[in-house]
Amino acid sequence: MVSDLPDIFSFTRYLAAKKSVDDRALNRQVWDRLAHSLHPASREFPLHILEVGAGIGTMIERFIEWELVSYACYTAVDNSEENVEVAVRRLGNWASERGIQTSRSAQSLTLQDGNHIFRVSFEVADLHDFLASKSDSQRWDLLVAHAFLDLVDVPPTLPRLFRMLGPEGLFLLTINFDGVSILEPSIDLILDEQVLDLYHKTMDDRLIMGKPSGDSRAGRHLFQHLKSAGAEILSSGASDWVVFAGSQGYPGDEAYFLHFIIHTIEQALTGHPELDKDRFVDWIRERQAQIERGELVYIAHQIDFFGRVGAKAPQGEL
Repeated sequence: MVSDLPDIFSFTRYLAAKKSVDDRALNRQVWDRLAHSLHPASREFPLHILEVGAGIGTMIERFIEWELVSYACYTAVDNSEENVEVAVRRLGNWASERGIQTSRSAQSLTLQDGNHIFRVSFEVADLHDFLASKSDSQRWDLLVAHAFLDLVDVPPTLPRLFRMLGPEGLFLLTINFDGVSILEPSIDLILDEQVLDLYHKTMDDRLIMGKPSGDSRAGRHLFQHLKSAGAEILSSGASDWVVFAGSQGYPGDEAYFLHFIIHTIEQALTGHPELDKDRFVDWIRERQAQIERGELVYIAHQIDFFGRVGAKAPQGEL
């Protein structure tokens, strides 16, 4: 059998492979509540959407594919130039395959057919630099953060994000990790638990420029963080990743997705003083082999949120 284990890992390929996993995971009750709550949009008055941590643009595809929005001015912010370059190229190819016309200028892209006009503006920027650069007069109708808030220090970040919204602005915060990872079949119950516990702890201990940047239980903590930031939660529900192989193997490129997850755990914990080096190396190899044999089942618990921010949301620190 030819091995699918990559020699080099690509984050943009991981994001592309993750799309089908996210499609299954997203909570449809939350999505439907959003769909019924959006302000009517038209060619003359499009919906203004801000997405932070936009990656390679998969949420833009989803908004059109799932008929959520027909007319939008969409600002997509990501701190990776490579992600943005892939997003522009990917969205152009995706639109062409569906008969959607595209026009491009610099880092903007317009997608248009008989039912949609999406004017997408990409910005390569650190989130905090982006927020600091915007004037008080610039406001969006909907804030989107997909698989992102568990990577930042949420309490000081949420108020600043909500300042970007107009009165009664809406937010969609999806795939927020909530502290549960499951890998089956088990290799060694004690070692399995130790590896995953230590991996989750790396999320809690992560620092960027000396500041906290992550929370392995961001999902559950968002209930209080959102309340403290002056937000009203209108709908919430689980958005668990569940990945397993059927009779034809893993769907799409999901074997690569799983290999990337195992690679991420390996990178995070190699050399950890609480792990026996040789046992951990064997554990990683066996998890990789389980993927190759189509045996590995991966489950991660996450939570989606949709809600509204009032005009008196806290301002936060700049």
